[in-house]
Amino acid sequence: MEPTTYIWMNGRLVAWEEATVHVLSHGLHYGTGVFEGIRAYETDRGAAIFRLTDHMERLVRGAKALGIPLTWSVDDLVKAAKELFAANGLRSGYVRPLVFYGTGSMGLNPAGASVEAIIAAWEWGAYLGEEGLRNGITVGVSSWRRISHEALLPNAKATGAYVNSVLAKQEALAAGYDEAILLNAEGHIAEGSGENLFLVRDGVVSTPPVAAGCLEGITAHTVRTLLVEDGYEVVERNLTRTDLYYADELFFTGTAAEVTPIREVDRRPVGLGEPGPVTRRAQELFMATATGRLGRHEEWLDFV
Repeated sequence: MEPTTYIWMNGRLVAWEEATVHVLSHGLHYGTGVFEGIRAYETDRGAAIFRLTDHMERLVRGAKALGIPLTWSVDDLVKAAKELFAANGLRSGYVRPLVFYGTGSMGLNPAGASVEAIIAAWEWGAYLGEEGLRNGITVGVSSWRRISHEALLPNAKATGAYVNSVLAKQEALAAGYDEAILLNAEGHIAEGSGENLFLVRDGVVSTPPVAAGCLEGITAHTVRTLLVEDGYEVVERNLTRTDLYYADELFFTGTAAEVTPIREVDRRPVGLGEPGPVTRRAQELFMATATGRLGRHEEWLDFV
């Protein structure tokens, strides 16, 4: 990560190196916070932050679900993100909003703690590598199960909940894979460590429902919408580990991952062991939309 000049912090721009928090912040000890990951792309009309408003709406929903009293509105956060991106002189990159409990309380009850809000932005390349985008990545089904609706809020991007993802990611890398796939407690596919999953078999595109424990991904929604408009059948249904082995194509979606093909799962080739035509079309449609070249869904582009 290359530092930029400014970070937005509680309503003002501060120098990157001065954007610090106290070691006794509640969110540091207990994971009481929510965050978002957002990408911005260079277009013919300048930098555009992709689906910025949708991401900020999800951030605010997540804060509400965790009971964090956020005083910043969606419009405030959208305006702040654009201001920050412009101040840092970025043409493309990554935007990370974060809301968390600060100091004022120690113990499980966060009452009395301050509520902190920050937005950072920096240049960031392909999360799973340029080679992965071109030729696909390898994944393994994790021994760690995805957090359940009974234990946490899998549909909120809560900071503490991502320890589940960290464990799965570390295990996958140690086993020689690029990424992990997590099952839920019932044995159904949930998602990757930080991505939604799509499966193609006999021309039909399938993806797990939110009830399976996956995040209601904004990039996933984008890709579903674009594929349906392109004439593909896309369905939400429970998927099993066996479905992974029978798939003609698999791919991940996510803000960081964008649309990343999966060429191998549990040492088994997916289809022919290379990205398939539906995956390639999904990549093409997504990038054309995010960079403003498709000519549709300009409502998803927040120009800086």
